[in-house]
Amino acid sequence: MYQMINTKPPEIYALGQHISMSADKARRIIDRIRGRSYEETLLILELMPYRAAYPIFKLVYSAASNASYTLASNEANLVIIKAEVNEGPAIKKLKPRARGRCYPIKRPTCHITIVLKDISFYDSDSESVELNLLKKAR
Repeated sequence: MYQMINTKPPEIYALGQHISMSADKARRIIDRIRGRSYEETLLILELMPYRAAYPIFKLVYSAASNASYTLASNEANLVIIKAEVNEGPAIKKLKPRARGRCYPIKRPTCHITIVLKDISFYDSDSESVELNLLKKAR
């Protein structure tokens, strides 16, 4: 008799794989932007002096573009709900050294995931969903 309505808003994400930096250096920046709004995050990332801030800036911008394209949402309503950094495979190279020997070089990589959610969904749609449920209950 009652029909379940999917009231969970979609989560828009951007995934950057094989970014050439240490996961610990990227986590230092990700921890500062987690839970903040989109506009505040861009300001923070522009002013950070770290090299890892630029790839994260591009990922946040890409996730916001995905949200505006798929959901037609405004950037002012976007919030970073999940941001995580995982270690990727190490790029292994050999550097020539003296007397015909070689020295191994391991360049660490990481995978960064940024997930955005539109908070305007909770304000406007939650009331309409409740009205639809009340109408169907009659």
